[in-house]
Amino acid sequence: QVQLEESGGGLVQAGGSLRLSCAASGIIFRITRAGWYRQVPGKQRELVAAITTGGVTNYADSVKGRFTISRDNAKNTVYLQMNILKPEDTAVYYCKLDYASGKLYEYWGQGTQVTVSS
Repeated sequence: QVQLEESGGGLVQAGGSLRLSCAASGIIFRITRAGWYRQVPGKQRELVAAITTGGVTNYADSVKGRFTISRDNAKNTVYLQMNILKPEDTAVYYCKLDYASGKLYEYWGQGTQVTVSS
């Protein structure tokens, strides 16, 4: 059974930093693409950052230069370092892993709340 356990969310003042972690089990982590998404009430979930199996990254324009996604295959964990946080970064953050093997398999974490106060 695949499980994704997120941690690191919380309340921080604008300009501060947080690091989110997503630890995976029950899956061959190194073959997965990983991504962080966020969602606020009433809006669609949006991609924040993603990283391929080879370490290629991409970011939403709104977080470029402030957020960094990384992965540690030895620890089956993907991270999101968030710096210079803004109130508009407030959301529930979700990690997702996916891989293709005949079909696309996707797995989501339970979400972690990030609140940035002004």
